[in-house]
Amino acid sequence: MGANSSSLSELPENEYLKKLSGAEAISENDPFWNQLLSFSFTTPTNSAELKLLEEATISVCKSLVENNPRSGNLGALIKVFLSRTKELKISAECQNHVFIWQAHNALFIICCLLKVFISQMTEEELQLHFTYEERTPGLYGVEHEDLIEELLCCLIQLIVEIPLLDITYSISLEAVTTLIVFLSCQLFHKEILRESIIHKYLMHGRCLPYTSRLVKTLLYNFIRQERSPPPGTHVFQQQTDGGGLLYGIASGVATGLWTVFTLGGVGSKPTPQQEQSSPLANQSLLLLVVLANLTDAPDSPNPYKQAIMSFKNTQDSTAFPSPSPHAFQINFNSLYTALCEQQKSDQATLLLYMLLHQNSNVRTYMLARTDMENLVLPILEILYHVEERNSHHVYMALIILLILTEDDGFNRSVHEVDKYLHTNCLAALANMSAQFRSLHQYAAQRIISLFSLLSKKHNKVLEQATQSLRGSLSSDDSPLPDYAQDLNVIEEVIRMMLEIINSCLANSLHHNPNLVYALLYKRDLFEQFRTHPSFQDVMQNIDLVISFFSSRLEQAGAELSVERVLEIIKQGAVALPKDRLRKFPELKFKYVEEEQPEEFFIPYVWSLVYNSAVALYWNPHDIQLFTMDSG
Repeated sequence: MGANSSSLSELPENEYLKKLSGAEAISENDPFWNQLLSFSFTTPTNSAELKLLEEATISVCKSLVENNPRSGNLGALIKVFLSRTKELKISAECQNHVFIWQAHNALFIICCLLKVFISQMTEEELQLHFTYEERTPGLYGVEHEDLIEELLCCLIQLIVEIPLLDITYSISLEAVTTLIVFLSCQLFHKEILRESIIHKYLMHGRCLPYTSRLVKTLLYNFIRQERSPPPGTHVFQQQTDGGGLLYGIASGVATGLWTVFTLGGVGSKPTPQQEQSSPLANQSLLLLVVLANLTDAPDSPNPYKQAIMSFKNTQDSTAFPSPSPHAFQINFNSLYTALCEQQKSDQATLLLYMLLHQNSNVRTYMLARTDMENLVLPILEILYHVEERNSHHVYMALIILLILTEDDGFNRSVHEVDKYLHTNCLAALANMSAQFRSLHQYAAQRIISLFSLLSKKHNKVLEQATQSLRGSLSSDDSPLPDYAQDLNVIEEVIRMMLEIINSCLANSLHHNPNLVYALLYKRDLFEQFRTHPSFQDVMQNIDLVISFFSSRLEQAGAELSVERVLEIIKQGAVALPKDRLRKFPELKFKYVEEEQPEEFFIPYVWSLVYNSAVALYWNPHDIQLFTMDSG
């Protein structure tokens, strides 16, 4: 086999990996590092490929965990990477493929090792592994550099400062992924981490000044949706004459480790899924939602959340409020377009929720758009295909609709687009009901059909309660089911439905003949609620409308066509005196955030990371926090 590993099965015996994980300390200046880092392969793009790689290197990682306290080779590898990143920007500008190639390989190895360390030890133990190094006599007591903070800061600088080119795409992606891995300590805790060493580094000290630039870069990565360049682009390009100096150098050192280890092959044709996806955009979005949902520090709020809450449009020339240290500007039109196009993913819907809920600048901009259907339709599609989505994705979509419908302008404009669905969606419909205009016959029928289902459910529960009560008179042994609670819930929803219908009739009767038609067609449904004490007030207008239009239809004779009935309804809507309809306070339901939203959002965010198609592989048996349902 020698120094050349051509398959996964040979990796555990590779002499360079064995030396890295061995007990012998390796100097940062040792030529070994050039040989170790000179391998070429396509970075795994899904958890299955990464699982194969990790299973092949289990023995190497285990050996490094055991020997690193004596060798300090993890720290040496990190220092080698840090030294090479200092010239990375110049290398990108000069198209120095070999330099970027080796820096990427160093970071890839660090990322793989970090995953193993984080899954097997506490943050305190991890911190110790970063501080092990050979002590020179006479230097005891001297402060040593904090490698964790230096590496975190270097990764952030790499993300925000290195231009995104074909040759830098892979190292930028690896930097984003490594930050996610650093933060993945949360996956191995049942409780939400409120004090974390990694969180402290990211929210204080050297990383803090980069907050707004990091958030802005991650947003732009999401907006651009840059596809991964062809495999092998970041390594080296063979000249048409069969060689060339650059190719010769690269191919010469590449024999040091795993020349043809490719997990798909350098230069292989990408699959249709790979062609359509943007791993960098996806990972950047995952990192962004993770950072935004870090818990606040005891002495300061989460700066990444502050940046999310305060950024403005590039076309907004007004001054930032004084207490906005992490504010920045971004192109809202590009952001809006990306959000409209990417709502099939949970994380994109979560980002939309965060922006609408927390950033008033974004919310105002979106509500002022004249093409809101581009955003609303993808959200409605999530609800329409509810069986294909997980419950949390559906919940986010419903909350987004509820937030949007708090705005009267949105309610007036949204009727150019069809819409519907359940409890939070009913609240959204209630918010819009006063401005219903030209409801389609299908929408009107669905409203009445939903009321019909609720009526039947109400009658069934009422009958069960009556039978149960009768049965209890002859037996004192079995406890009564709590039918009263069920009835209360159903009656609350029924009242909301009646309020929606009533609000539409009282405010825009003449604009909605299809709703009146549906009411008349199913008029018998409303008889039982006319005298019900919970609904008498809201039934007055509905009862009046049904009686008024029923009378006019009777006068018109029998065997009327649908078109004739609608014509009579339109004429009657003009003739009905408006003062006969009782006015009620305008309905307005608002979304109220839970007191401790972290209990939902932080596990949800990490479930997205865990399930991401390009996210790193973690053994599910080791995950403690991951309890979110998948469907």
